Amino acid sequence: MSDEQRNTVLRFAVIFIVIALGFVAVLAKIVYVQTVEREEWMKVAERQVPSHRSIPATRGNILDCNGQLLASSMPQYYMYMDTRVEALHQNGGKLFYEYIDELAADLARVAGDRTAAEYKARITQAYNKKERRLRVCDRRINYLERRELEKNSLISKGKYKSGILFEDQHRRIKPFGVLASRTIGGIYGEGGYGNSGLEKRFDPELRGKDGLSSIQRIGGRNESVTVKEAEDGMDVITTIDANLQDIVENTLLAKVEERHAKWGCCMLMETRTGYIRAIANLDRAGDDKYYELQNHAVQRVEPGSTFKTIALVAALDDGKIDIDDTVSITSKPWVYMRKSTHTDAHKMDTVLTVKSALAVSSNIALAKLITRSYEGSARKFVQRIEKMGLCDSLYCEIPGAERARIDVPNDTVTLSKMSYGYSVELSPMQIMMFYNAIANNGRMVRPMLVTEVRDEGEPVKSYRTETVRSSICSEQTLKDIRSALHDVVWDNRLGTAAHTLSWAYKAQSNLVPIAGKTGTAQLIIPGRGYSGSHHRMTFVGYFPEENPQYTCICMIEDPKWPYDAGMDCGSTVRIIAEKTMAYTGCYVYKEGEKKLEKR
Repeated sequence: MSDEQRNTVLRFAVIFIVIALGFVAVLAKIVYVQTVEREEWMKVAERQVPSHRSIPATRGNILDCNGQLLASSMPQYYMYMDTRVEALHQNGGKLFYEYIDELAADLARVAGDRTAAEYKARITQAYNKKERRLRVCDRRINYLERRELEKNSLISKGKYKSGILFEDQHRRIKPFGVLASRTIGGIYGEGGYGNSGLEKRFDPELRGKDGLSSIQRIGGRNESVTVKEAEDGMDVITTIDANLQDIVENTLLAKVEERHAKWGCCMLMETRTGYIRAIANLDRAGDDKYYELQNHAVQRVEPGSTFKTIALVAALDDGKIDIDDTVSITSKPWVYMRKSTHTDAHKMDTVLTVKSALAVSSNIALAKLITRSYEGSARKFVQRIEKMGLCDSLYCEIPGAERARIDVPNDTVTLSKMSYGYSVELSPMQIMMFYNAIANNGRMVRPMLVTEVRDEGEPVKSYRTETVRSSICSEQTLKDIRSALHDVVWDNRLGTAAHTLSWAYKAQSNLVPIAGKTGTAQLIIPGRGYSGSHHRMTFVGYFPEENPQYTCICMIEDPKWPYDAGMDCGSTVRIIAEKTMAYTGCYVYKEGEKKLEKR
């Protein structure tokens, strides 16, 4: 072997040995780290795990039928300062001391929760301590205030020189204030789950999906890196018309304040579609002011005389009675089966037709008619009502909506009470749904509060009018009952919602023809039973009578004496009807003269 070959082999041998030793050293180091230094390095690894933060999704909007915001998440910001940034400490803190006075003055002017001197002292103290995350302002600032502060000489240099950053927060607001606030609902905290109303029912759609970011060390700085983008919530489009809601709520408020009632509930529904255009619930609080505290619209109560229409429809359609049949009533109480006493608010000794009995709202007449028709067969009475769809378990967008309770009575005495609205329970929404069917030529539709769910303006879910029953009764029964409901408002001799001294007192309007029914129910006082001095008043009607466009119900709990369903609730529906028709373009409402004129 030549010298040159030996040198070549020697060089390769040296290189191989060096590589082999290096490989052995690496293996040894790995073994050493995995055994001796394992715990120490695991602790270091834990410290190097990126800090993950949730990126909250923006909650979707709730809008009225015209696109006006009923509930929305508006951006607000917490303002923080990292006083450790290098630029603030260069050249003896020249940048910081040059602009601190201007920054403090702008903060005092825009945020306003401290004086300029207090801001300067607070920030300077944090600067000397090199605080990493100083909350500059205690309160959140809105978007316009942020834009104003961003004009400041120091803040405008950016976060890497000023140390100032704005952290997004979203606050749920209702631009129309208390309007329909109980129906719209609320949420837990600022970014929590919906806890009532539409906010709760459509929480999965509104809430969206949070994203994820991590704080990582990049280029010597802590940077927030988005790992997963947030998916903002979808929008819910309601049937509510904010302008009609304003009419209904203010009209109801004026009445419950005047009557010093415990609570009031009022709804306006579009006859053909079932769209609820307005829904108001007002409770008297401890300060004697009214607020939206409960959704009485979906809570069942004893309906009182509004149930008489339901009872008569059942008896008429079963062929048990005819609209022109007669029944005698007296000014004295009528005792049925020696167990149950029935009295009338409008006392008279006369003979009434079935039609007139409904107009004057005679308890005695209804008790006689229904017991005469269904004595010994009360189950058939309840089954006939069930066929109308009132007892169906209907979907409702408002959480907590209660199903109607119309049980088969164990005895005929209970049946006699059921005939005029006791021993049964319906919610105001269910009562309105039934009367709307009468207005809608017998077709019962489900009351609706939501028409669409949209994602970035595109429909994701659509809800159409749902027919509960194509017809609740025969055409003849419908014709007869509509004639009787007309007399409730327009028979000036007997009608409980007709005028007495002046047309303005009850439901009779000289501009908008209304038909409907009054209802009065005694309230149960705990430990005392039914009270003759505490009542629940109702009027439910539709308008214009010949071609109904809307159905409206007003229910007022425990108004002060003297109370009258026609004057308390009938007049409320009348005012709403007149203003509604003016709003929809049929009439012109003159505010100064408080009257309507045909367009």
